[in-house]
Amino acid sequence: MRRLLLIFGMLFTLAAAGPAWAASNSADAQHLRVQLVFPQTQIAPGASAEAGLYFKLEPGWHVYWKNAGDAGEPPKIQWTLPAGITATALEFPAPTRVPLGPLMDYGYEHEVLFPFAVHVAPSAKAGPAVLHAHVHWLVCRDVCIPGNADLEQNVTVGKGSTAAPGSSASTSSFDQGLINQARQQLPTALPAGAQAVFQYTGAGLRLQVDTGKRETKAEFFPADQNVVDNPAPQKVTPTATGLILDLKKDSSLTAAPDKLSGVLELSGGRNYEIAAAPGTITATAAPESKAVAGTALARIVGFAFLGGLLLNLMPCVFPVLFIKGLALVQSGREERHKLRGHGLVYTAGIVLSFWLLVAALLGLRAAGSTLGWGFQFQSPIFLTLMAGLLFFLGLSLAGQFEIGLSLTGTGGGLAAKKGYAGSFFTGVLAVVVATPCTAPFMGVAIGYALAQPAAITFAVFTALALGLAAPYLALTMQPAWTRLLPKPGAWMEILRQAVSVPVFATVIWLAWVLAQAYGAAALAALLSVFLLLAIGGWFLGRWPARRWSTVVAVLIWAGVVGVAYYVPSLATAQAAMASGPTAAVASSAWQAWTPGAVQRSLAAGDPVFVDFTAGWCLSCQVNERVALTQPEVLQDFKAHKVVLLKADWTRQDPAITQALTALGRSGVPVYALYLPGENSPRLLPQVLTPGIVTAALAQIPTAGAQSASAQGN
Repeated sequence: MRRLLLIFGMLFTLAAAGPAWAASNSADAQHLRVQLVFPQTQIAPGASAEAGLYFKLEPGWHVYWKNAGDAGEPPKIQWTLPAGITATALEFPAPTRVPLGPLMDYGYEHEVLFPFAVHVAPSAKAGPAVLHAHVHWLVCRDVCIPGNADLEQNVTVGKGSTAAPGSSASTSSFDQGLINQARQQLPTALPAGAQAVFQYTGAGLRLQVDTGKRETKAEFFPADQNVVDNPAPQKVTPTATGLILDLKKDSSLTAAPDKLSGVLELSGGRNYEIAAAPGTITATAAPESKAVAGTALARIVGFAFLGGLLLNLMPCVFPVLFIKGLALVQSGREERHKLRGHGLVYTAGIVLSFWLLVAALLGLRAAGSTLGWGFQFQSPIFLTLMAGLLFFLGLSLAGQFEIGLSLTGTGGGLAAKKGYAGSFFTGVLAVVVATPCTAPFMGVAIGYALAQPAAITFAVFTALALGLAAPYLALTMQPAWTRLLPKPGAWMEILRQAVSVPVFATVIWLAWVLAQAYGAAALAALLSVFLLLAIGGWFLGRWPARRWSTVVAVLIWAGVVGVAYYVPSLATAQAAMASGPTAAVASSAWQAWTPGAVQRSLAAGDPVFVDFTAGWCLSCQVNERVALTQPEVLQDFKAHKVVLLKADWTRQDPAITQALTALGRSGVPVYALYLPGENSPRLLPQVLTPGIVTAALAQIPTAGAQSASAQGN
């Protein structure tokens, strides 16, 4: 019995000591991982060491800034430290706006590090020391979950033994990179000579900031709650020497505050801590702003029109051009006086389709969604229905069934109507299949347009639509040019069947995109859709012009729609991880892009090349095969020690959308070369060749040049 009691006593002692043994500098909690980051763990008496509290968050979840916004609370840390050792308060990098329904939070998604410093007094006892931290946080998405953890960090206090920075004995380059990245995101004081004042207007607050140059972009994060209406838009008015920012006041604010404190974020990632005093707003809008805006708009509209013209050459649009060309050959010798009407109706179909897409995109963004151009190709339902539509069209072109040549002039069931309806819906189909490609000149135009007021956005996209419609419209406006077309004849049946080849090729591409992004189960559902459509086509071909066979085909189409809506439940995250683009990235020279990966590599002194791509973007795939995967290009990347990151946008990813927006783009492909010491990346053209890439890499400064530049600065 005594021996049994002894065993129980030992087990109890071990259980009590277990937590102390298990103490660690990191912990996994719901939806995040928290860690104490100490690049240097050996500190001399009288010295200090940089450190940080690091959060790695699951997608969609966020933690908070020191002013959480409409709801939430920031992370907190309580220390238990040995005598002679102290820790400073957490420092907060500049936050981002995190919309949550009608509310607006200020916080951080994906990852964040809060820097702090550890000071060791000269009288501190030398030897090992344990720093104990009790960390509390609130992590939110649709719901908020409080969390806490006890973390410990072992350090060594050694007199005069502090290792040099970068030494493997005392520092971690990865941890130091996290610290450096966070330090770059900390707001600083306004530059010398700059000033900020605010004026209370009763309905809101006007903030005037003079930086010495014209500012066009700004976002203000108030340090105090109940001062600014957080969800309200902030209107920026550029001035000759800065900007004026109009802020809507919080409903509880009844008098002017003593000062307006917070963080002001300007273009280029400049973050300033300001404490504006009350004053009189004296600046006015810069007189040249309207002229500058008009010139920029004209240039962007021109780029959009040229991009629309070149979009006709993109492989995405080839099947539709084949279909429309066949219809034009058929009608080129018949009723030429109606050709102009068909051209105008075709153009109307394109313009109206662009307007609907842009209206949907702006509406969803206003509701809080983070979307970019081509967003519909990130939906498994859309991919399934589009692949089914083109597969059914291909069956008709190949000769399985016949519902009139008017169908071949449209490309879908809606376009089975004769006359102008066929031309209209051909324009619709052209827009639908063209949106995944961002032709040259289109990237700048789209990025500019989506950041402007709605009227400018629609003007730019109207120019893009007119560019896409221009070749066919010009041909119909000059009927005499149709003499260049061959005469109708028996060869047209052969051509119609040949047109089915690029249509089926497009179907294969859509199936590949669906399988790559959403897994084998989604592909199996798509193949079932093809089987149903083939059965429906057989009924139409075996019993043509029979009402009951048409009814059967319509019922089969209803089944196709049902299967399409079932696809998202099959597209599980596990299937996507197993067969998606991330796995392909991991097995190659490319690494998966994350929001902090670029800054970590730059902090380590390495240049970074980011490929913003998507499986549904044919231009992206062509560039990868023609340029980015060529042996000489990969060898050049290796010779310049370039870190290769792939930002795959095949599935909707808010972080990638935000990164594209920061680059002034809203679609792919985009190629960005980041160099240490440069504030902005160098953007490569959207059509690549090996020579373009190697020429860009040749401009990377050598190690000696970088060292000389650093000494000169």
